[in-house]
Amino acid sequence: PEGVFNLGDVAYKKQDYQRAVQQFETAAMVAKDNLTKAKAYHNLGNTYLDAGQYDKSIEAYKNALRLNPNDMDTKYNLAYAQRMKKENPQQNRQNQQSQNQDKKEQEQQANQKQQQQQAQQQQAQEEQAQQQQAQPKEGQISKEDARRLLEALMQQEQKVQQRIVNKKMPPAEKKKVEKDW
Repeated sequence: PEGVFNLGDVAYKKQDYQRAVQQFETAAMVAKDNLTKAKAYHNLGNTYLDAGQYDKSIEAYKNALRLNPNDMDTKYNLAYAQRMKKENPQQNRQNQQSQNQDKKEQEQQANQKQQQQQAQQQQAQEEQAQQQQAQPKEGQISKEDARRLLEALMQQEQKVQQRIVNKKMPPAEKKKVEKDW
């Protein structure tokens, strides 16, 4: 828990609030004692407060106070977050709108991924169907084999017809043609 907590502190100091939130939430979950959990929730509240997410910071501070009700710093920060929430309703709306926009973008990305997967599946099914059509079924031959067989039969037929023609015509004898005048 201490390592995760410290990673959260580093991310917070770098103003990487999203990573700090993840680390502090993880620290709160894995902490074994209430005091460590309370510190994690306190820092989580600070992170949300600096990010301008007053509702979430208030909830984090309340969680910290449930675990350590005598923490004066957390009480002060809770009061400060509540006051900031009242003084900045427009910022709260902007945060809500930003969160709603993020959700919409995530939903759109998820929909696009789903559509791409469906298109890929459909394409794979079409390719499989084409392959099945191209492959002959049992007892059938492919179009290419049928064409070759037909050409071979036509060549045999021509040879047979040539032999028949050759047999019907006797070889030409040389006759002497005399003039009849």
